[in-house]
Amino acid sequence: MIIESIELNNFRNYDLLNLKLDKGTNIFFGDNAQGKTNILEAAYLSATTKSHKGSKDKEMIHFGENEAHIRTSLVKKNIPYTVDLHLKRNHAKGVAINKIPIKRASELFGILNIVFFSPEDLNIIKTGPSVRRRFIDMELCQLDKVYMSNLTKYNKILMQRNRLLKDISFKPNLVDTLPIWDMQLLDYGSKVIKRRQEFIDQLGELLEEIHFKISGGKEKIKINYDADVQLDNFEKKLTDNKARDLKFQQTSVGPHRDDILFEINGVDIRKFGSQGQQRTSALSLKLSEIELVRQTINDTPILLLDDVLSELDSNRQNYLLNSISDIQTLITCTGVEEFIKNRFEINKIFEVIDGTVTEKNML
Repeated sequence: MIIESIELNNFRNYDLLNLKLDKGTNIFFGDNAQGKTNILEAAYLSATTKSHKGSKDKEMIHFGENEAHIRTSLVKKNIPYTVDLHLKRNHAKGVAINKIPIKRASELFGILNIVFFSPEDLNIIKTGPSVRRRFIDMELCQLDKVYMSNLTKYNKILMQRNRLLKDISFKPNLVDTLPIWDMQLLDYGSKVIKRRQEFIDQLGELLEEIHFKISGGKEKIKINYDADVQLDNFEKKLTDNKARDLKFQQTSVGPHRDDILFEINGVDIRKFGSQGQQRTSALSLKLSEIELVRQTINDTPILLLDDVLSELDSNRQNYLLNSISDIQTLITCTGVEEFIKNRFEINKIFEVIDGTVTEKNML
């Protein structure tokens, strides 16, 4: 899988950009706040229709403009695709694949598979559960359209059930309609739980092997799906918590409260791990994600590294760079010195200055 080009029009700080990429390593360097990450964000949008930052469409449109366009041309298993995104300040975005408009985001997912790695990901283990749930969901949605559909329906039903719980406080007779939503919540929630468990099991096998190598054989890591409810007790817990849900007007049990547990040599590193252990584990997790995507789609994903290398020591840098030599990679950084020092193969270098991208001669 290769992105051949990205065209931007009124996106973030870019008036107009036509970027031709190499199938290998593409480095974007420059000072902070010049627009390097915006290029990676555009690529991520082309795969998922969403910003990795969680930004709204209107926030990504160039100041003073009402619309922005992103066009990404790629080749997947020798088949060319063009993905067009039309961002609008006051309307829903438009998406087209090979110039044919699509109605649902699920039609786009899986055409372009991207793994995004940012400094924030190095803190994924010590941050809150919502960040780790998002990690699961964003990857599974790219790999599994059925999961995406089930998750979307679960979230909609969860929102409607919570709204009903609030309405019941004003209209008590509405409580008779609660079982209708409970039945649907159990149905789609159980499907989400089952698929997440499968994903974590697959990821865990890869993670153990990769982390063992990165740690020099000193650490054995295990990842477990810390589900809020199990398939066999979901219905009972939902029933048992009915009074609590009515009191607090929100659904207190379900996969929207799931988490992931990380252990090294039997110790919970979310609570007791050193910063070095947490960061090494996060690196292992992202490398495992890359390998799982590769195995699932029988192709290589596109890797986006957003100023990550500056956050890693030389050993972790070398391990990461050596692990991605066969993957098209877009890297942002403030300078290229580390790449030269480590003799890492660079295929294209771009300097980014205030929304202007200039290809530089190879060093």
